[in-house]
Amino acid sequence: MKHRWVVGIAVLACLVVAAGAAARTQLGTSTKATKVTLQLKWVTQAQFAGYYAAKAKGYYSQAGLDVSLKVGGPTITPEQVVLGKQAEFGIDWVPSMLSFRDGGKKIMNIAQVFSRSGMTELTWKDSGITTIGKMRGKKVGVWCCGNEPELYAALTKNGIDPKNKNDVNIINQPFNMDLFLSREVDAAAAMTYNELAQVLETKNPKTGKLYQLSDLNVIKMENASKGAGTSMLEDEIFVRDEWIKDKKNQATAKKFLAASFKGWIYCRDHASDCVKIVLKNGPALPGGHQKWMMNEINALIWPNKLGIGITDPTAFNRTAAIARQFGIIKNAPSGAYRTDLAKAAVAQLKAQGVDVFGKKWKKAKVKITEGGK
Repeated sequence: MKHRWVVGIAVLACLVVAAGAAARTQLGTSTKATKVTLQLKWVTQAQFAGYYAAKAKGYYSQAGLDVSLKVGGPTITPEQVVLGKQAEFGIDWVPSMLSFRDGGKKIMNIAQVFSRSGMTELTWKDSGITTIGKMRGKKVGVWCCGNEPELYAALTKNGIDPKNKNDVNIINQPFNMDLFLSREVDAAAAMTYNELAQVLETKNPKTGKLYQLSDLNVIKMENASKGAGTSMLEDEIFVRDEWIKDKKNQATAKKFLAASFKGWIYCRDHASDCVKIVLKNGPALPGGHQKWMMNEINALIWPNKLGIGITDPTAFNRTAAIARQFGIIKNAPSGAYRTDLAKAAVAQLKAQGVDVFGKKWKKAKVKITEGGK
């Protein structure tokens, strides 16, 4: 009897263990994370801090996602990566996405993270060029290959023909500020979060001290012309039309957007920590420069009147109109963006008590260091 009792207990134990293993296997299958990839527009830097934060803080994994962040670079076009099905999500400026769509490549904006433009033209304070209108007859630098329209639209609004050298001499500007620093151009294109800092991180050879904002005129495309500005929307999240038609993918996209937005909100409220997160993922740019960038990137997102990621139709239509005016696209875009997924993500965060508007956010004062170190 004793032997049978021991055997019975042993059998029962085996059955319990087997049942537990089966349950764990079933649970593991049902809760397996969905793998998706985000293709970034450029190298690892604070421009993408929200996504790195969402991954580091576990927001993606909590949403049931296994997200890979693919670094960009000069030879990588995010649209081509997404169209080639090597990534589900991509980051780029809206005019670039519109150009691909106009050419028959079906991709669309599902979230607009940057609510305003970081594009500026810099001039020296002693030049007296304080507005776009005063650039008539001057040498004006801007990056080629699709980066010109904001400036061209501002010049046109001020009665200056950017294609007429008698009106203005447009200089193809390299991706540094050398021409401006050597005064070979009267004005130069600069993103608030990058090239502007490059100038401020440089010593003035006459004084031996770093250049100051007081040495410059910073003319923003947001308000660079008479009446409304000529800014165009920049960092968006886009996907393939075909992919987002699937209801399962829509559910995945909502989760991805909510977690990404939460990452950006974390960077709004914990900028220093987000700089550290970025540097851990890729120290290509020094910490001082990244700190400046994080502050300026936040300024392109916050405050956000509609809620982070929700595309403003007026801003989108202005971007499309300028893109069409200067030949980036031939036709007025149709179905190029949707807001329902971003709205759902924002509603989810609001229900959790998360601040999606950032109305009280204010820029910090960031100390500039030589070379951005």
